[in-house]
Amino acid sequence: MTTQTIPPLGGRVLRHWPVLVGVGTAVLMILDLATGLELAKVLAASAVVYLGAAAFGKPASTWPVFFLTFSVILAAELIDDDFEATWAVLGLGVLLGGYGLLRGYGPLRGTRPEPGGLPLQLIAMLGFGAAATIALFVNPTAGSYLVALGLLCHAAWDVYHYRANRVVTRSLAEFCLMLDTTLAVAIIALTATA
Repeated sequence: MTTQTIPPLGGRVLRHWPVLVGVGTAVLMILDLATGLELAKVLAASAVVYLGAAAFGKPASTWPVFFLTFSVILAAELIDDDFEATWAVLGLGVLLGGYGLLRGYGPLRGTRPEPGGLPLQLIAMLGFGAAATIALFVNPTAGSYLVALGLLCHAAWDVYHYRANRVVTRSLAEFCLMLDTTLAVAIIALTATA
């Protein structure tokens, strides 16, 4: 008879560090949030990270692409406060998608694309990018709710990729799930009480 040992609490917590980091990051973003429109760039960045990983063809590239999108947002905001960082993130998405296509990935190479790979991520980028863009052009209340809905849809995308264990690392999918969900709930609460 074997005895099953339960890992210590610290081990279980460390195994799910992306959950803690995702919620912590969301809380920091929520602290000075005025409207949900401010997070359209996060919705766009969420899709760009997945697209970038598919373009490189390596799940290990997800965290570097995540930090690249974060750097693009930070640089856009530092260069000009009035510039909408969403445009810079979407531009990065175009570059990464173009790189993936030029790299001869999937359909252009005549090979069967990986399930959830570049073709699917391009379609997702169009959808999430369109939601982020439309949100910036409608009234602030509708735009905020659209960003929240987009983040909730991306959270479902995170769950799918976490379970399939494809395209992105599981740690990134877990982090993004918590970030997207927490931000969406905060946007809904903030917009409903405004």
